[in-house]
Amino acid sequence: MKEETLPGEAALDDRITLRALESSDMDAFADIMSLPGVRRGTLSVGYRRPGELKAWYERRLKSGVSVCATIGGRVVGHAGLEVQRHSRAHCAYLGLAVHDAYHGRGVGSALLQGLIDSADASLGLRRIELTVFCDNAPAIALYRKFGFVEEGRSRGFALRDGILADVLHMARLVDAPRLQTI
Repeated sequence: MKEETLPGEAALDDRITLRALESSDMDAFADIMSLPGVRRGTLSVGYRRPGELKAWYERRLKSGVSVCATIGGRVVGHAGLEVQRHSRAHCAYLGLAVHDAYHGRGVGSALLQGLIDSADASLGLRRIELTVFCDNAPAIALYRKFGFVEEGRSRGFALRDGILADVLHMARLVDAPRLQTI
Protein backbone atom coordinates (compact mmCIF):
# COMPACT_ATOMS: atom_id res chain seq x y z
CA MET A 1 0.00 0.00 0.00
CA LYS A 2 0.95 3.65 -0.30
CA GLU A 3 2.48 5.88 2.31
CA GLU A 4 0.98 9.34 2.45
CA THR A 5 2.27 12.44 4.21
CA LEU A 6 -0.11 15.11 5.41
CA PRO A 7 0.21 18.42 3.54
CA GLY A 8 2.52 20.92 5.25
CA GLU A 9 3.92 18.37 7.69
CA ALA A 10 7.35 16.88 7.20
CA ALA A 11 8.07 15.14 10.50
CA LEU A 12 8.23 11.35 10.14
CA ASP A 13 5.95 10.94 13.18
CA ASP A 14 3.16 12.74 11.31
CA ARG A 15 3.27 10.48 8.26
CA ILE A 16 0.20 8.36 7.63
CA THR A 17 1.24 4.84 6.77
CA LEU A 18 -1.19 2.22 5.49
CA ARG A 19 -0.63 -1.47 6.06
CA ALA A 20 -2.64 -4.64 6.33
CA LEU A 21 -4.58 -5.01 9.57
CA GLU A 22 -3.14 -7.87 11.59
CA SER A 23 -4.32 -9.94 14.53
CA SER A 24 -1.86 -8.08 16.76
CA ASP A 25 -3.75 -4.82 16.02
CA MET A 26 -6.99 -5.94 17.67
CA ASP A 27 -6.36 -4.12 20.98
CA ALA A 28 -5.84 -0.81 19.14
CA PHE A 29 -8.80 -1.56 16.84
CA ALA A 30 -11.02 -2.25 19.88
CA ASP A 31 -9.88 1.02 21.49
CA ILE A 32 -10.83 2.97 18.35
CA MET A 33 -14.24 1.27 18.10
CA SER A 34 -14.96 2.26 21.72
CA LEU A 35 -14.34 5.99 21.27
CA PRO A 36 -17.41 8.26 21.60
CA GLY A 37 -17.13 9.78 18.12
CA VAL A 38 -16.61 6.41 16.44
CA ARG A 39 -19.53 4.84 18.32
CA ARG A 40 -21.80 7.74 17.34
CA GLY A 41 -20.63 7.99 13.73
CA THR A 42 -20.61 4.33 12.72
CA LEU A 43 -23.18 1.56 12.70
CA SER A 44 -21.04 -0.44 15.13
CA VAL A 45 -22.30 -1.11 18.63
CA GLY A 46 -18.98 0.06 20.07
CA TYR A 47 -17.21 -1.22 23.15
CA ARG A 48 -15.86 -4.16 21.19
CA ARG A 49 -13.46 -6.60 22.85
CA PRO A 50 -10.26 -7.51 20.99
CA GLY A 51 -11.21 -11.22 20.83
CA GLU A 52 -14.62 -10.34 19.41
CA LEU A 53 -13.03 -8.14 16.73
CA LYS A 54 -10.47 -10.82 15.89
CA ALA A 55 -13.26 -13.37 15.29
CA TRP A 56 -15.15 -10.81 13.15
CA TYR A 57 -11.97 -9.97 11.24
CA GLU A 58 -11.21 -13.60 10.50
CA ARG A 59 -14.81 -14.44 9.54
CA ARG A 60 -15.90 -11.42 7.51
CA LEU A 61 -12.78 -10.16 5.82
CA LYS A 62 -11.25 -13.41 4.57
CA SER A 63 -12.33 -12.54 1.06
CA GLY A 64 -11.72 -8.82 1.35
CA VAL A 65 -9.13 -6.24 2.22
CA SER A 66 -8.59 -4.73 5.64
CA VAL A 67 -6.09 -1.94 6.26
CA CYS A 68 -5.09 0.23 9.16
CA ALA A 69 -3.56 3.68 9.19
CA THR A 70 -0.73 4.45 11.56
CA ILE A 71 0.92 7.69 12.59
CA GLY A 72 4.16 7.37 14.51
CA GLY A 73 3.52 3.65 14.91
CA ARG A 74 0.11 4.19 16.52
CA VAL A 75 -2.99 2.70 14.85
CA VAL A 76 -5.31 5.66 14.20
CA GLY A 77 -7.82 4.23 11.75
CA HIS A 78 -9.17 1.15 10.05
CA ALA A 79 -11.02 0.48 6.82
CA GLY A 80 -12.11 -2.67 5.10
CA LEU A 81 -13.83 -3.99 2.04
CA GLU A 82 -15.98 -7.06 2.44
CA VAL A 83 -16.19 -8.59 -1.03
CA GLN A 84 -19.58 -10.10 -1.87
CA ARG A 85 -20.15 -13.50 -3.46
CA HIS A 86 -21.73 -15.12 -6.49
CA SER A 87 -23.67 -12.70 -8.72
CA ARG A 88 -22.43 -9.79 -6.57
CA ALA A 89 -18.74 -10.72 -6.74
CA HIS A 90 -18.07 -7.38 -8.45
CA CYS A 91 -19.21 -5.58 -5.26
CA ALA A 92 -17.79 -4.88 -1.84
CA TYR A 93 -19.16 -3.26 1.30
CA LEU A 94 -16.99 -0.53 2.87
CA GLY A 95 -16.46 0.09 6.57
CA LEU A 96 -14.24 2.88 7.91
CA ALA A 97 -13.37 4.25 11.36
CA VAL A 98 -10.89 6.97 12.37
CA HIS A 99 -9.68 7.64 15.92
CA ASP A 100 -11.53 10.64 17.39
CA ALA A 101 -8.29 12.58 17.94
CA TYR A 102 -7.24 12.24 14.28
CA HIS A 103 -10.32 13.52 12.45
CA GLY A 104 -9.60 16.14 9.81
CA ARG A 105 -5.95 15.12 9.38
CA GLY A 106 -6.23 13.06 6.18
CA VAL A 107 -6.50 9.63 7.79
CA GLY A 108 -9.90 8.83 6.26
CA SER A 109 -8.74 10.03 2.84
CA ALA A 110 -5.59 7.90 3.00
CA LEU A 111 -7.58 4.82 4.04
CA LEU A 112 -10.21 5.33 1.36
CA GLN A 113 -7.62 5.98 -1.37
CA GLY A 114 -5.73 2.82 -0.41
CA LEU A 115 -8.86 0.69 -0.56
CA ILE A 116 -10.04 2.19 -3.85
CA ASP A 117 -6.61 1.61 -5.39
CA SER A 118 -6.77 -2.02 -4.29
CA ALA A 119 -10.38 -2.42 -5.45
CA ASP A 120 -9.66 -0.98 -8.89
CA ALA A 121 -6.20 -2.40 -9.60
CA SER A 122 -6.11 -5.77 -7.85
CA LEU A 123 -9.58 -6.96 -6.93
CA GLY A 124 -11.40 -5.98 -10.11
CA LEU A 125 -14.30 -4.54 -8.14
CA ARG A 126 -16.77 -2.36 -10.00
CA ARG A 127 -19.03 -1.33 -7.13
CA ILE A 128 -18.30 -0.30 -3.54
CA GLU A 129 -21.26 0.28 -1.22
CA LEU A 130 -21.60 1.89 2.20
CA THR A 131 -24.16 3.10 4.69
CA VAL A 132 -23.67 6.38 6.59
CA PHE A 133 -25.78 8.34 9.07
CA CYS A 134 -27.51 11.27 7.33
CA ASP A 135 -26.10 13.80 9.81
CA ASN A 136 -22.48 12.67 9.42
CA ALA A 137 -21.57 15.55 7.07
CA PRO A 138 -17.75 15.06 7.22
CA ALA A 139 -18.05 11.38 6.24
CA ILE A 140 -20.54 12.13 3.46
CA ALA A 141 -18.19 14.81 2.09
CA LEU A 142 -15.28 12.35 2.19
CA TYR A 143 -17.24 9.70 0.30
CA ARG A 144 -18.41 12.20 -2.33
CA LYS A 145 -14.79 13.32 -2.80
CA PHE A 146 -13.98 9.75 -3.84
CA GLY A 147 -16.88 9.39 -6.28
CA PHE A 148 -19.59 7.90 -4.07
CA VAL A 149 -23.14 9.00 -4.82
CA GLU A 150 -26.32 8.75 -2.79
CA GLU A 151 -28.59 5.95 -3.93
CA GLY A 152 -31.23 6.09 -1.25
CA ARG A 153 -32.23 6.91 2.29
CA SER A 154 -33.59 4.57 4.94
CA ARG A 155 -35.66 6.23 7.66
CA GLY A 156 -35.30 4.91 11.19
CA PHE A 157 -32.56 2.51 10.03
CA ALA A 158 -30.52 2.22 13.24
CA LEU A 159 -30.89 2.96 16.92
CA ARG A 160 -28.40 5.63 18.02
CA ASP A 161 -28.49 7.32 21.43
CA GLY A 162 -31.91 5.75 22.01
CA ILE A 163 -33.40 7.33 18.86
CA LEU A 164 -33.99 5.79 15.45
CA ALA A 165 -31.69 7.51 12.97
CA ASP A 166 -31.81 7.80 9.19
CA VAL A 167 -28.98 6.64 6.93
CA LEU A 168 -27.90 7.22 3.36
CA HIS A 169 -26.93 4.35 1.10
CA MET A 170 -24.05 5.41 -1.12
CA ALA A 171 -22.04 3.62 -3.78
CA ARG A 172 -19.15 4.13 -6.16
CA LEU A 173 -19.65 2.43 -9.49
CA VAL A 174 -16.92 2.22 -12.12
CA ASP A 175 -17.12 1.24 -15.76
CA ALA A 176 -16.37 -2.32 -16.79
CA PRO A 177 -12.65 -3.00 -16.78
CA ARG A 178 -11.06 -2.70 -20.18
CA LEU A 179 -9.12 -5.60 -21.66
CA GLN A 180 -5.42 -5.05 -21.87
CA THR A 181 -3.82 -6.10 -25.14
CA ILE A 182 -0.27 -7.32 -25.31
